[in-house]
Amino acid sequence: MSGEYQPLYKYLDNRYANVVVLTFSQIESLIGFSLPDPARLHAGWWTHPDPDTPAPGYADAWILARRTAQPNVLARTVVFERACM
Repeated sequence: MSGEYQPLYKYLDNRYANVVVLTFSQIESLIGFSLPDPARLHAGWWTHPDPDTPAPGYADAWILARRTAQPNVLARTVVFERACM
């Protein structure tokens, strides 16, 4: 994993908990920049609804850490849950 979302990947990959909840602010502190507007406004930015379409590069941060992302846009949080193997 490389790129600007690598700090999020490292954080998630090094957590033993099956569920990690982060606020948007905590994610921004980890990555060192503000999340884009679509991340703050649309749950679809965090999820990958079509399995036949490649995931966007930023999603590698949680996919490669073997987690799913479930956002709560109103609460400004994301639940990263360990994916079933």
